[in-house]
Amino acid sequence: MENVEFNSDGALGITVYHQNRKGSASSTDLSPQAIARTVQAALDIARYTSPDPCAGVADKELLAFDAPDLDLFHPAEVSPDEAIELAARAEQAALQADKRITNTEGGSFNSHYGVKVFGNSHGMLQGYCSTRHSLSSCVIAEENGDMERDYAYTIGRAMSDLQTPEWVGADCARRTLSRLSPRKLSTMKAPVIFANEVATGLFGHLVGAIAGGSVYRKSTFLLDSLGKQILPDWLTIEEHPHLLKGLASTPFDSEGVRTERRDIIKDGILTQWLLTSYSARKLGLKSTGHAGGIHNWRIAGQGLSFEQMLKEMGTGLVVTELMGQGVSAITGDYSRGAAGFWVENGEIQYPVSEITIAGNLKDMWRNIVTVGNDIETRSNIQCGSVLLPEMKIAGQ
Repeated sequence: MENVEFNSDGALGITVYHQNRKGSASSTDLSPQAIARTVQAALDIARYTSPDPCAGVADKELLAFDAPDLDLFHPAEVSPDEAIELAARAEQAALQADKRITNTEGGSFNSHYGVKVFGNSHGMLQGYCSTRHSLSSCVIAEENGDMERDYAYTIGRAMSDLQTPEWVGADCARRTLSRLSPRKLSTMKAPVIFANEVATGLFGHLVGAIAGGSVYRKSTFLLDSLGKQILPDWLTIEEHPHLLKGLASTPFDSEGVRTERRDIIKDGILTQWLLTSYSARKLGLKSTGHAGGIHNWRIAGQGLSFEQMLKEMGTGLVVTELMGQGVSAITGDYSRGAAGFWVENGEIQYPVSEITIAGNLKDMWRNIVTVGNDIETRSNIQCGSVLLPEMKIAGQ
């Protein structure tokens, strides 16, 4: 056992608007005197900022004066000894899985309790409690001089939602062992499957591309895409902010605007931008409740399992890890380091590493062949693996 931490902290943030001038300040000292100083600091800052007609509190009619209970609070009385035992069991399950697992970076258990309260001068005052528990393990395997590491984790609002420590350890061992003795690929074009854990990121690039800030600044490659088809006509992206126990569920956004069930993409067509109050006013629209981010996107698959997707692809690359930030928000050009597995005749043949995959997000999204039913639920974007017909692969 290397580290046991207990943190109990709080913070207050305040934003004031004075004659269309904005000032913000925050404090981790919640004493009355510190709060008064924080308010005064925000007022002082507002006096020196430039006036902006789009600045201001969120529109009253959009606020969440009645916040639904989303079943987000599931406290668990876990003692330090019990937390250590859970982490140790996950670590030991991984270490005992195979002799090739030679070292460990440890097991970790985390239990978080949070309280969020929001109020503004329109008379809104709402709050809610939430919990989040997680368990993880990370190990190192060695074979013929090659060393590889990987990890596994489980997360949920309630302890009962977590997988067992033994599951975490076994999955950690499986993932790590599968990476041993990777090969390099030659440069080519080939079909690519983004495994579910990285497929969420493929759609994550859509979030920034349709954010109101990117639109009014004209800094997105989807600038003229509202109401147009950007994904296959069978694909819909639903947002479910009120999903019970959802990891990204919330009754209101960071401006107090109520969140709502939405179709962000309907039958492949982009139906709306993701707007805060400010970006909405810049565009002459209304906030969509996205100050602070998105809330439980769901991307329905077409019923194929991962194994069936391998058969559908035949020969190609499965990507399980991505590295680097080589994505242009202006052009949509996509180029990232990758690792994964090479597939032939629908069967995984061997692990691969030190490759780069490239394409353009517009083409990648429009040409999606299928989305699997192996839904990744541990992310604010829930989707299965994604098959693309072709990408550029740069290797040796």
